[in-house]
Amino acid sequence: MDQQMISGFAPAPVAARMENHGASMLKVAMQSGQDLFARTGSMVAYEGFVQYEPNPPAVRQMASQWLTGEGAPLMRCSGDGLLYLADYGANVVCINLNGDALSVNGTNLLAFDAHLRWGVERVKGIAKFAGQGLFNVGVSGTGWVALTSRGTPIVVDCGRGEDETYVDPDALVAWSSGLKVKGKRSFKASSLIGRGSGEAYQLGFSGQGFVVVQPSEDSTDRLRARG
Repeated sequence: MDQQMISGFAPAPVAARMENHGASMLKVAMQSGQDLFARTGSMVAYEGFVQYEPNPPAVRQMASQWLTGEGAPLMRCSGDGLLYLADYGANVVCINLNGDALSVNGTNLLAFDAHLRWGVERVKGIAKFAGQGLFNVGVSGTGWVALTSRGTPIVVDCGRGEDETYVDPDALVAWSSGLKVKGKRSFKASSLIGRGSGEAYQLGFSGQGFVVVQPSEDSTDRLRARG
């Protein structure tokens, strides 16, 4: 077999704890003592010695807060080697937190360093607009987080101007936790704004930070509970 034909798909040398292999795959450099939480079922390949613990105690303790009737879909990964993760061909975005905090839609959370602080949190200020509470996963500290996006996302820097940034909730992936969030209802031409169940309202962001938006409105598995 002429392996030169497929050599372009070989993994590149490790440059960081988390990095992309193509647009739709995450490569994680695993080391003993540096465990990882990853979406259950996201492993597609690994090299070396990597172990998996589905529904570990830390996740079971947190599961009651997800309020969806289902457990948090995470597994704990440990060992030494290279771990490859993916989520049905979705684009992968790697973020290196440096004492920062993110609020992430749970369905877009692919993996994060196990030493980071995390928990389920209610998004404040929008329940009266949506008619229900919106729950996200808050991740904070210093370490790596990997998100997924249904298509190539856009990352909007909200600190570049005085104007607020408005996003359809069903297209929202994540945002900096320091941003101010408010709901806005569209009373006119609502049928022309958005295409998902949230087309009548949007979320407004202001302050210093960024918002990650995907080009797809997937509301089938949002972490929501009746308020």
